[in-house]
Amino acid sequence: MDSQKKFEKTFSFELFPPKTEAGMEKLQANVKELAAVNPLYFSVTYGAGGSTQERTFQSVEWLVSQKLDTAPHLSCIGSSREEIIEILEHYKSQGIHRVVALRGDLPSGAGLGGIGDLNYANELVTLIRETFGDHFHIEVAAYPEFHPQAPSAEADILNFKRKVDAGANAAITQYFYNPDAYYRFVDSCEKLGVDIPIVPGIMPITNYTNLIRFSDACGAEIPRWIRKRLEGYGDDIASIKAFGIEVVSAMCDTLLRHDAPGLHFYTMNQSEPALKIWKNLGL
Repeated sequence: MDSQKKFEKTFSFELFPPKTEAGMEKLQANVKELAAVNPLYFSVTYGAGGSTQERTFQSVEWLVSQKLDTAPHLSCIGSSREEIIEILEHYKSQGIHRVVALRGDLPSGAGLGGIGDLNYANELVTLIRETFGDHFHIEVAAYPEFHPQAPSAEADILNFKRKVDAGANAAITQYFYNPDAYYRFVDSCEKLGVDIPIVPGIMPITNYTNLIRFSDACGAEIPRWIRKRLEGYGDDIASIKAFGIEVVSAMCDTLLRHDAPGLHFYTMNQSEPALKIWKNLGL
């Protein structure tokens, strides 16, 4: 973790593009509350094969109109090089200087190959650097508990290093609830000479059923003691939220005291949980 000390701490919020007008109005109200604490940027997710592409563009356009620094997600699976460059040209014309470069989820039943010109995030980072030089600050994904499709922990860290070697500026991790997994991941990266900020991704706990579903899909471990406590609350939403805020605030405090270079909150388009954690941390 030593190399992470030297980086300035950054705080950011992630949003997803709403599907309806009502969802968009709710997003805008929540963003205005989140913007009040002056995060470095807002990132906006992007569906596999561009399934939410138009809605991503609309959300990004609104954020830019509010003079908020915005980092659109860009996934390469299912897109041609020309399509990716066209999207990036569009973002550049909007004055955007930061993107989150991802492989993206494979369409169900598809193997790699034949679903676009680029198969891996490091190839996307290379394309961005070759085409746009240093115009974009490139964020990439990191997996402290390892990507669910990685053949081994070592292979996953080497995949991460490829993205860094291709020109990534910083990384955002998959969410986790075990800080030791993060520390060990960062230490392993340092031993390979990786020298970029690796910012913990933070998922506030607000809904037990959704959390279990997300975590099973993305390979994020929920420690047994947290699972058992959440199970014990049953349908008591208020207690689940209160416990979730307490647990996640304590973890964030520990991470920052151990020199994590900031926090990236997965807001699920809700301002309240992230802002309560923010307040608890005295940020």
